[in-house]
Amino acid sequence: MPQVRIIAKNFMDMVASLPTMKLDKLYTNPFICQAILRSLPPLAKKYVLEMLYIDGPVSAKMLEEWVLTDGSSKHRVAVDRLIQLRIFSETVDRKKESSYKLNTTFQINLRKHLTDREVLPREPMPPNIVARLSSSEELEAYALGQWECFLLQLINSTQAEKPTNFSSSMMKIFQRGLLSQRDKEAPRLTESGFQFLLMDTNAQLWYIIREYISNSEERDIDSADLISFLLELSFHITGEAYNMNTLTEIERHMIKDLADLGLVKLQQGRKESWFIPTKLATNLSVSLTDSSSRKQGFVVVETNFRMYAYSTSKLHCEILRLFSRVEYQLPNLIVGAITKESLYNAFENGITAEQIISFLQQNAHPRVAERIPTVPENVTDQIRLWESDLNRVEMTPAHFYDEFPSRDVFEAACDFAREWSGLLWEDSKKMRMVVKAEIHMQMREFLRGQK
Repeated sequence: MPQVRIIAKNFMDMVASLPTMKLDKLYTNPFICQAILRSLPPLAKKYVLEMLYIDGPVSAKMLEEWVLTDGSSKHRVAVDRLIQLRIFSETVDRKKESSYKLNTTFQINLRKHLTDREVLPREPMPPNIVARLSSSEELEAYALGQWECFLLQLINSTQAEKPTNFSSSMMKIFQRGLLSQRDKEAPRLTESGFQFLLMDTNAQLWYIIREYISNSEERDIDSADLISFLLELSFHITGEAYNMNTLTEIERHMIKDLADLGLVKLQQGRKESWFIPTKLATNLSVSLTDSSSRKQGFVVVETNFRMYAYSTSKLHCEILRLFSRVEYQLPNLIVGAITKESLYNAFENGITAEQIISFLQQNAHPRVAERIPTVPENVTDQIRLWESDLNRVEMTPAHFYDEFPSRDVFEAACDFAREWSGLLWEDSKKMRMVVKAEIHMQMREFLRGQK
């Protein structure tokens, strides 16, 4: 069974992949330099700050002296990361000794940000103009609701709890690997789509943002401008209102797409309209691992393969249906079972045993989350065994041949199939054979010549 891996890169991976000209354009913005600085590994941050007011290069030997002897591996990771982001430029002299120098544009603008304390191009709107702002709990519930609605739209648009009107930009993201559609047929989840639904929320967000940036050129939007705005958005204050009139035309289109994902909340007053960043937006410049904090789990799996999910979310129910048999759903409880049939269906859709086990472990209810193991071993072992059983049989398209006019023709046909490495099975007594479908045309031409 082919496995399609979805790699969720964070912003810094996308920044590192930009051409040099676009990267230098990003580094002209002091806020981008600050966002990149705080995303770096701790040792890389130290190197940048130590070299911030050193205009010349620093030798590799001197840089190594700033680290304890047991930190050589972390030192290599830090330097590699800085070179990837082109914050460091490496030069080698005639003696083949390396030295590193900070990117001049990055250095000047980071200095400017740290000394002058640059302010954002927009300030929060006065309280007397905006309506009552949502509390942090209400804003978090809104962001979660938008995200769940977004994922329900991916599973099946008819299952969304409220009408959805996602932009064409968001729908294109669905179609770039998560959904497939044939003529006159409803869209279907691909293997990547099924795997995407079992990913951690932060990993899902990074995947969607990466795809959104990747197809920005198709919408005549510079990817560097898009990354710049998203990183700048991470410096806004969660829950504060910001005037839409401070945005450019392109940024207004982008902010509506981000509202679909729950990164911002849009509101309209009598005269003014504004957007309110949620935690999803203000955490954008934080690395994936840093932002993946432990969330409240909801699933309990018993040794008899029964499963209890303490959740009111329709999305949770639909995700559990991907690999289990949901028997009934109460207002705050989903009861089901992990069966051989439900798992075979999941495996056929491209979901792996390890992805299912990882999902159950990451979403374990607090009552069982502290146990070792959080999911009973007999359950995890059986999930792996059922997957290996399914993988024992390999499907190969083939053609069956019989009723040969003579044994000589039959034996010649077998020899021909062997030469083409296409003979799968033969019965010499009854003169029957099975060959791979890929050589069917050649076999047919060969048999015609034997008459």
